[in-house]
Amino acid sequence: MNILFIFGAKYLFIGSIILAGWYVLCQPRLIQKRMILLAALSSTLSGLVALVAGHIYTNPRPFVVDHFIPLIPHVANNGFPSDHALLVGWIAAFLYPFDRRVSLALFLIALLVGVSRVYVGVHHPIDIIASFVIVAIITTGVFWVIRRSETSTARS
Repeated sequence: MNILFIFGAKYLFIGSIILAGWYVLCQPRLIQKRMILLAALSSTLSGLVALVAGHIYTNPRPFVVDHFIPLIPHVANNGFPSDHALLVGWIAAFLYPFDRRVSLALFLIALLVGVSRVYVGVHHPIDIIASFVIVAIITTGVFWVIRRSETSTARS
């Protein structure tokens, strides 16, 4: 059982990258441009917000607090928010406006990655949840601004 969680914690995020990349490449050029704009803006802002959040709130990793050896090797730095959860959550979130089914599959992968990172002892649940909340709020906000901008431009 541990081997599944170790795989989920260390390697499953690669599946999200491959699935999202394949999906984007299969879209018409106009849709790809919209996806890339949303991806570029939302990833940058999500990363910045996560960086600031990590400086504001420090949450030592579970293996540091509880003095045990995690199932995967990891440095004993601040675990808040989770970079892995931020990445997989963001991938699922930025594709949501374009295809809810693909996004749902990616959200499931994100959930598995998050649960695995908690199980192996490198994150607390709050680290994972915070990452998902950051990408959900930022990506939704960026999508709303882009959509509103496109609507305003079309009316002009």
